Formats: sequence, C-alpha cells, structure tokens
Amino acid sequence: MIHELRIYHCMPGRLPDLLKRFETITLAIWERFGIRQAGFWTVEMGASNQDLYYLLEWESLAEREEKWGAFHIDAEWLERRAETEKDGPIVASISNTILKPTAFSAVR
Repeated sequence: MIHELRIYHCMPGRLPDLLKRFETITLAIWERFGIRQAGFWTVEMGASNQDLYYLLEWESLAEREEKWGAFHIDAEWLERRAETEKDGPIVASISNTILKPTAFSAVR
C-alpha cells in the first residue's frame, strides 16, 4: 500500500469553501473512480490554519497514475470545480508527497 500526503494551502479565508467542495463534490467523484481517502485534517495548532491535509491510499504508483489522471480530466469535475472558483481561486498551492511505510509501521 502506498500513501500520498497532499497539503492544500488555501487562499486567505477560502478554507471553508475547499472543505465544502470536498464534502459535496469531490468525494462523490472520487468514489466513481475508486480513489480511496485515508483521512482529512485541518490545522488546530501550527504554522497555518488555512491548510487542508489529506491522505490517499494507492495499491501502486500505476494505480495512482491511472485513477488520478482520469479524475483530473473528468468533465464533471472540471465543470464543478470551475463553479466553485467563480469568485476566484480557492487553493494557492499544493504540496504532494508519496509515503512508503517503514518495516515497523502500524499502517501498511
């Protein structure tokens, strides 16, 4: 199992819009593609409370490439994302890391 840590750094004040988009739009589209999330987190204490952290689970990098690539060009996703950004962008930047579990990790 491979985990992908993604961090979305939001435009000031736009975190609630991003959370709503995930809850009401993105997760349903991911389900259609078989994209599995392992959890979502916001920052309670830390450098920025305008960030969203989440983990995705992949069987392999090939699975990630196939499903993530298809999601990014999906007509419904592109249309719905554009609707949520009619007042300007929600996300300023994205950080992305592929994580590999250690031999002693409880999460595999």
